[in-house]
Amino acid sequence: MNDPFSPKAVCQALLSSGRISAVQAREILKKEASLRKRLDGLRAKARSRSGGKDAINNPITIVDVLVPLNMQRADDAFKGLDEEIIYEALARQWKMPFQKIDPLKLDLNVVTTTIPKTFAMKHLVLPIAISDGALTLATANPFNLEIMEDIARASNLKVKAVVSPKSDIVKIINEFFGFKRSIAEAETQFAPPAVDLGNLEQYVRLRASDELPSTDQHIVNAVDHLFSYAFEQRASDIHFEPKREKSHVRMRIDGALHTVYELPRSVHSAIVSRIKGVSRLDMAEKRRPQDGRIKTERDGKAVEVRVSVVPVAFGEKVVMRLMDPDILFQDLSRLGFSGGDLIRYNRCIERPHGIILVCGPTGSGKSTTLYSTLKHLATPDINVTTVEDPIEMVHEEFNQIAIQPALGITFGTILRNILRQDPDIIMLGEMRDLETAENAVQAALTGHLVFSTLHTNDAPSAVTRLLDLGVPAFLIQASLVGLVAQRLVKKICPGCAESFTMDAGEMSALGIHMLEPGPVTLKRGKGCRQCRGTGYYGRVAVFEVLPYTPALKSVTTAEADLPRIRAIAMEEGMVSLRENAVAKLLSGETTYQEVLRVTWEQA
Repeated sequence: MNDPFSPKAVCQALLSSGRISAVQAREILKKEASLRKRLDGLRAKARSRSGGKDAINNPITIVDVLVPLNMQRADDAFKGLDEEIIYEALARQWKMPFQKIDPLKLDLNVVTTTIPKTFAMKHLVLPIAISDGALTLATANPFNLEIMEDIARASNLKVKAVVSPKSDIVKIINEFFGFKRSIAEAETQFAPPAVDLGNLEQYVRLRASDELPSTDQHIVNAVDHLFSYAFEQRASDIHFEPKREKSHVRMRIDGALHTVYELPRSVHSAIVSRIKGVSRLDMAEKRRPQDGRIKTERDGKAVEVRVSVVPVAFGEKVVMRLMDPDILFQDLSRLGFSGGDLIRYNRCIERPHGIILVCGPTGSGKSTTLYSTLKHLATPDINVTTVEDPIEMVHEEFNQIAIQPALGITFGTILRNILRQDPDIIMLGEMRDLETAENAVQAALTGHLVFSTLHTNDAPSAVTRLLDLGVPAFLIQASLVGLVAQRLVKKICPGCAESFTMDAGEMSALGIHMLEPGPVTLKRGKGCRQCRGTGYYGRVAVFEVLPYTPALKSVTTAEADLPRIRAIAMEEGMVSLRENAVAKLLSGETTYQEVLRVTWEQA
């Protein structure tokens, strides 16, 4: 093709794929002169930045002019004409495969060792995979055949080109080569001795004063990259795991762990020291677990990072939990409550005093529910005090106290002090023992609204759990207001959702019972670039809300029968976790696999 990036060629590609209308195409071509003027301006800026030499051999094209215009798409009025859509349409026009690059699926060594960074950046080509003797190259201009031939000769591999957005290629070249350089330099600096003396003697290398791991620039750069990478990928946790030969870096995204890097074992302790340094932990202490926190910023918003360091077989394992305020503090209506459950929950939290318990296993979203509730209730005329272990997210509207057992500050003991602080609402991170439960009851009986969590499977079980802790039945009857159980289910990716039918009989065999026989229309994710082929994108909570009514009080005795409590709860209109999850299944929010994974039928 003479000029695959001419305005006419690009408009034809967008028009053929239905991304723009004929009117929009004529408008673009009419403005061709002004667009070319902008194009010349961009090229001039690129030349001045590179000292008179074009740093990018792949020319700045009309695509670079169209992207900032963010024109309305003809096929979806709510979306703009972005770079990805344009290159996808061009790839279809050129009859070439298009690939949105997923950084999590790239091999660091393939990207950084196949061709030099300067060559990759100059020609905007990115090696993304080697399979069956063929090298897959991502490029914004697949017609640069001479470069493809050069890479094929140099690598001694067949070259397959795929079309990818230019900005993605530039970004990954910068990030991956920069991270690789930092790790390589650090590996050289902190390399283990070549001498192996076995277990009897230990080789000691005296380190110079300028080799401190926590301040080494390469380690600083590597850790900074991992932080920004985790934020971009929507990770909730980062794991640094030392093994015998390697150090694994894994990130938890939508509840599932993904291995993103395998680093040289020699840099692991240096990375741990850097993390300890910024989270104010004792770098010399390597035998005991430590907990710390880091406060950083992302897109102008404060983000808390909770750090846990634990000694394991091959060194120290670090887990960092990223606490995003946009997730922790949400409007109650966005958490996942059904309409009826939200009304019941609001009635509970609007009570002037009493205990409200949020139940569920670790990682079920209890903290998000509690923080969002406190944010909803906190006003200038309300004093909110929390006791947490540790404080998950510092928020200026709350008075937050961290548990410190070494100083005698525990959930049970601190409550006596809190009651002298004139609180209106108290949140206890967890009701672990009888002392904490008794003090929470006393706080509720003296006119305070108390929130806490319990590790139970469902809402009715919380009543028997309180009895097991040793709380007398009459105190439970006098103080308890409401119970909430919850789980997190993965949401179907909106970018690749498709409908399919299942027979009600098939679903019943799996344990999901429908009210009527016959086919049921459900949704699932096919897997796309947005969700990394998983079919899921994000998570939502399913709830079980149980107001503590007079009928439940009447059966709360020292010999309380859990099936009886559960039966009364259902009679009074409680919608179970399974039923709420099935409602999300039928509305197309999640899949039947997720419903079965997080809920179960009660016997």
